[in-house]
Amino acid sequence: MIGSIAVDLKPSPINPAWIRAGTPTARNAVLSNSRDRASCTVVWDCTPGEFEWHYDSDETIHILEGSVVLDDGVAPPRRLGPGDVVLFPQGAVVKWKVESHLRKLAFFHRSLPAPIALVSRVVAKAKSVLRRILLPNAKPQAASMAPGMGDLAEVSHN
Repeated sequence: MIGSIAVDLKPSPINPAWIRAGTPTARNAVLSNSRDRASCTVVWDCTPGEFEWHYDSDETIHILEGSVVLDDGVAPPRRLGPGDVVLFPQGAVVKWKVESHLRKLAFFHRSLPAPIALVSRVVAKAKSVLRRILLPNAKPQAASMAPGMGDLAEVSHN
């Protein structure tokens, strides 16, 4: 699927109990959904303000414009701006201080339940072993997920 981030955004209110200062106003638009609805891509923007966000799925963001200071309570607070990328793992709680109008591209992924995830990994490993046995001269396939994905401390700065 090919799309554009130049879309009309609809109101996406921040939970009022999470707002700490100001009156941040958020909007979003869903750009794509996976067939199983476990993943989606969203464009999101927000006006200045402070709030904490509770993550119910893994979320990877790419800041498109604006600036924000993020504090996960583990690493020192970090200022992010255009080009920065960060992963928030499911279960994280992060304080956001939006300094100027923020626009981000977000990819959400809901994890599989542990037993299903284990079966999925076993099947993938078996396929890999069989591929090496049956096609010893074939090029290795790229991994579907980056190993060792971490928390807010793993930020990419451009």
